[in-house]
Amino acid sequence: MRLTTKGRYAVTAILDLAFHQDEGPVSLAAISERQDISLSYLEQLFSKLRRNDIVVSTRGPGGGYSLKTSAEELSVSAIIVAVDESVKMSACGSNEDCKHEHRCLTHDLWQDLSNEIKDFLDGITLAELMRNKRVKEVSIRQDSICSDAAA
Repeated sequence: MRLTTKGRYAVTAILDLAFHQDEGPVSLAAISERQDISLSYLEQLFSKLRRNDIVVSTRGPGGGYSLKTSAEELSVSAIIVAVDESVKMSACGSNEDCKHEHRCLTHDLWQDLSNEIKDFLDGITLAELMRNKRVKEVSIRQDSICSDAAA
């Protein structure tokens, strides 16, 4: 499986947002700095995330983004799908037109694997990732680096 940058960055940015939203709306500039993702790319991703009800935006001074639903209810799969990403293992179409409008020999294998991956990502919530000790450690380290750089 190859998850593109779009899907990986969306999950990373939303996880960062979840760690920091207790302080109020989170700016894309702050996420950009902590995660080393270009601001313009984040703007594109968050436009899709907002349209797909993953985040809400707050305008004005102190504005930024917040999760629309709780981290307990938000699955990794929902984030990936919101940015038009897929976890399909092959180019086989769901209507089985893999090879010259016919089903390929390994269609069921790749379809079953894609379903397993989707089920796996459906079963992981943002809150679960946030409780992971190693994920917390990385977030703390990133905050420390950005605080040091700002000083």
